[in-house]
Amino acid sequence: MALFAYRAVDADGRISSGNLDAVNAIDLELRLKRLGLDLVTFDPVKRSAARRTRHVSRTELIAFCFHLSQLLKAGVNIIEALTDLRDTVDNPGFRQVIASLLEDIEGGLKLSEAMANHPYCFDTVFVALVRAGEQSGQMTEVLDQLSENLKWQDEIASQARRALVYPSIVFTVIIAVIFILMIFLVPQLAAAFRTMVPKLPKETAVLVALSGVFVRWWYLLIGIPTALAVGSFVFARTNEGAQRAIDGLSLRLPVLGAIRQKIILARFSTYFAMLYRSGISVLDCIQICEKIVGNRVMEEGLQKVGRSISEGQGISQAFIATKLFPPLVLRMLRVGESTGGLDSALLNVSYFYNRQVREGIDRLQQMLGPATTIVLGLLIVAILYSIFLPIYDVIAKIKF
Repeated sequence: MALFAYRAVDADGRISSGNLDAVNAIDLELRLKRLGLDLVTFDPVKRSAARRTRHVSRTELIAFCFHLSQLLKAGVNIIEALTDLRDTVDNPGFRQVIASLLEDIEGGLKLSEAMANHPYCFDTVFVALVRAGEQSGQMTEVLDQLSENLKWQDEIASQARRALVYPSIVFTVIIAVIFILMIFLVPQLAAAFRTMVPKLPKETAVLVALSGVFVRWWYLLIGIPTALAVGSFVFARTNEGAQRAIDGLSLRLPVLGAIRQKIILARFSTYFAMLYRSGISVLDCIQICEKIVGNRVMEEGLQKVGRSISEGQGISQAFIATKLFPPLVLRMLRVGESTGGLDSALLNVSYFYNRQVREGIDRLQQMLGPATTIVLGLLIVAILYSIFLPIYDVIAKIKF
């Protein structure tokens, strides 16, 4: 199914435009007819452009799940519920997505099948859970679970952003202060130092030499780190080996590595429990969770777990063999496997790690603030010490 950008006219002669999925031009015209529009012009749109024009935030997905669940609980059928949501959504791109869902459902597809046509809005886990809700008749429960989980993701992301705001500002200030001192202040003082002090102190001489580098090569000092950062990012995104090495390193970093691992384990436990509770088999749960952990090392570990279970090995034993999961997860998996309450056991793991992640980010935020302030203070003190050292020597030689 292709995406088309269209211009159409309604019964009152008003022009409207947007994007709509269709098999071909004839199908596009029929779909617009059902929306009360007559096609005027159309152009194919690339999927990469569709991702940009149809960006849906996590907050909008939370509202979508919540309102759809409430409408279904009230006895409204899926067509009417989606129609109401389409008419009330503010984001034009998301409105087009919901309109496309309506078209697909009216054409005979299920909601999960229609959502699968929009992977840039509804990921694999979202579609799998909706499909499980359709099969089990628990659609409203699934939507409520999705809404709660998306809220948790949004809360963690917001908390992480807040933790990084202050250090980012301080780091920017540090770089700006260093450049201003080195390019403008130190060169002016250096000329005065040479007239006052025949031989500059070692610290001041080093500072003046560094200032000369900043004055002459400032564009390289800015350009080279920026180019290296961009190049490393692109290389890591395009090279499997580099990406795997970075993912492995991210789990071993002091403080940050532990938080990263707990976030992955919390996400894995939550989604695994939600999928399993919805009636999806263990192997399918693992296969889906491979794509949402966001770490190549953990993904490969889950692939090994899936192969081991398919060969007849027990769930807990398969997880133990990877040597990637901490004792708490393994213990709860063993308990859940023996009692038949695997979803409940994993939800307990999820609760524990959710709490650990929040506490870890709070502690990191408390540490980063003072640490960055101390670094800024030490740098400025070192520069000022080197600047005022010759002046102190001159004053010390004056005889009163």
